[in-house]
Amino acid sequence: MKTLERDLGLPTVLAISIGAMIGSGIFILPALALDIAGPSVVLAYLLAGVLVIPAAVSKSEMATAMPEAGGTYLYIERGMGPMMGTVAGVGTWFSLAFKGGLALVGGVPYLLVFFDLPTKPVAVALAVVLILINLVGAKQTGRLQVAIVVVMLAALGWFVAGSAPQSTGTNFSPFFGGGLGGLLEATGLVFVSYAGVTKVASIAEEVEQPDRNIPLGILGSLAFTTLLYVLIVAIIVGVTDAGTVAGSATPVAAAANQTLGTLGVAAVVLAAILALVSTANAGILSSSRYPFAMARDGLVPESLAAVSDRFGTPSLSITLTGAVLVLLIAFVPIVEIAKLASAFQILVFILINVALVAFRRGDTDYEPSFAAPLYPWMQGFGVLSGIVLLTQMGTIAITGAVGITVGSIAWYFLYASTRIDREGVAADVVRREVGRSRIAETEDALDEQRYEVLVAITRDISRERERALLELAADQVRPHDGRVVAVWFEEVPDQEPLETAAETQTPAEVAFESQTDELAAELGIEVDVGEIVSHDTKHSMVNFADHRRVDTIVAEHERLRLRSRLIGDPIDWMVRHAPCDVLLVDNQGYDSPQEIELLGDGSPFDPTAIAVTDTVAVANNGQVTLRFLPSTTPAEKRERTVQEYRDELAGLLSVSVELDTTPTADAVASTPDVRIQRGADYRLRGAFLDRKPRAPSNCTAITVYPEKANQPGFVRRLVERVLF
Repeated sequence: MKTLERDLGLPTVLAISIGAMIGSGIFILPALALDIAGPSVVLAYLLAGVLVIPAAVSKSEMATAMPEAGGTYLYIERGMGPMMGTVAGVGTWFSLAFKGGLALVGGVPYLLVFFDLPTKPVAVALAVVLILINLVGAKQTGRLQVAIVVVMLAALGWFVAGSAPQSTGTNFSPFFGGGLGGLLEATGLVFVSYAGVTKVASIAEEVEQPDRNIPLGILGSLAFTTLLYVLIVAIIVGVTDAGTVAGSATPVAAAANQTLGTLGVAAVVLAAILALVSTANAGILSSSRYPFAMARDGLVPESLAAVSDRFGTPSLSITLTGAVLVLLIAFVPIVEIAKLASAFQILVFILINVALVAFRRGDTDYEPSFAAPLYPWMQGFGVLSGIVLLTQMGTIAITGAVGITVGSIAWYFLYASTRIDREGVAADVVRREVGRSRIAETEDALDEQRYEVLVAITRDISRERERALLELAADQVRPHDGRVVAVWFEEVPDQEPLETAAETQTPAEVAFESQTDELAAELGIEVDVGEIVSHDTKHSMVNFADHRRVDTIVAEHERLRLRSRLIGDPIDWMVRHAPCDVLLVDNQGYDSPQEIELLGDGSPFDPTAIAVTDTVAVANNGQVTLRFLPSTTPAEKRERTVQEYRDELAGLLSVSVELDTTPTADAVASTPDVRIQRGADYRLRGAFLDRKPRAPSNCTAITVYPEKANQPGFVRRLVERVLF
């Protein structure tokens, strides 16, 4: 595959970055922001510049570690995975195209100061010219950018120097005319003015000495542009009447007319046109590299990665970007869509900060030559401030950003997910944290002491089956000299008084007491025996467990039928409302089991299930097999971190442990004495998050339902389900 030539020096980098920022943000937005915030619009521009710093330094660091084409997409894709990389690549590509279209359309009102020209045809013509220039090559594009920026800055410098002495302080009172809310809203509005500060990172592969020129270019251009913005906006406020300039399509020209006359207006018009053209030019240059980089990673068709033999540029990617830009100018209200682009840009900046944290904490080859200062506080500030700004963008902007995000994710799953086999650094970081958290929870569960276990009998069962339940319960309490409580729960019709039913002991109840006493003597354990009569067995069972404060309920497991799923199963209700752990037993006997298998569902093992497994194995001098479901799409990092979790888990158990990744469906030959597994959540979320193991019915199976307080929440289960 062809590579791009490194021919962009520091002056070009500065010019591209400055030119990418100084555009619609300063020539169009001040009047709109002034109408919202009043004179504090000056502070809004300063605040927006400060809020950009975390993303700027984070991106500078990542660019020196990965000086490749793609910029924002590349860093988020490598840091947070291909799915979020797709979101960042597609979204940033569109947002840059939107901003470029806004810049071109926004420049036309300044032309109309002296010429009567139609807006959209002129904007389309300028777009076509810039597309052709970008097709020629980055060197030619960079040289044009340098020339544009030099002339533009000279004109703006004259405007600032010539107008500053005529500024009056009375125009700044009251300073906070729009209040704090107005200030924040204006900050969110003008934030797009700084969006281009990190554009140059998208062409890092073409920059000379990227470890030096990229950080200097990004941070230097941000400092310079912020100062220039503040000075220009302060002059606009200081020399004009807010009532006349607020909402103006040409606020800078209006200010120049007050201070410098016709010649000054002419200079400002020239600067505005050059600035807006340079914004569009930089937008085409950088945005076209996003599909180029995504194509090289297999997220979009490979044809977008093709490099022109003649010019050495990604011609198809540039052409596609240009076509989108022209269509936007011709058919879409760009100003409204620019607000959507701004909201998504804020979201992308949030992801940039998160990606840097992932790289720093990840187990990967990450060696930047520039380190972002104040890590991780700087990145945390960037995330929180970005969230605050997003809340100020309005419902439409946020909805649009969500739409782009959802569309990008849909594209990833429909096209890219089957073509790639990799994950981001963040996934590995989160997976290791989840594994460590589960290990810590498992240690606590293994140390938990069980003093009382309730064996709940809801029907007439044989001596052998009751013996299995009692022996299992005894194994749970014996290490702590605990007690087993065996209770017959009898349910009578609602029309029958409970007093009447309780006065008469049935033959079945008598047989139960006698059978239980004999089994207790045989097993050498203390068993409290009783019967409870009620109109509702499930409520009675939960109430008794709560009143007696038992640690665990042991009961036989009745398979749920369709009818039970529709109208509610007593056992299912009891599981969800029990004030303690519940063990449901598919009973095929329990006679000093030696081979105990803990069956996983692909996620980390439930700590309570591990504790039950360890207790059973220790009580019977048995051996434990941890059966893991192998991943359908294994990745090297995933396998490494999951193996670390397995090894740590095996080290926690008190008996000999064997690890087995044989698929459960192929484990028919496996014949343990007891199989233990975590119970699936029968609520709606369980249908999506729980993978119910299909184990062969060749042994007693114990399904463990932890107490509600110890069950992971939806987000936790989702993370475990996706990452393990």
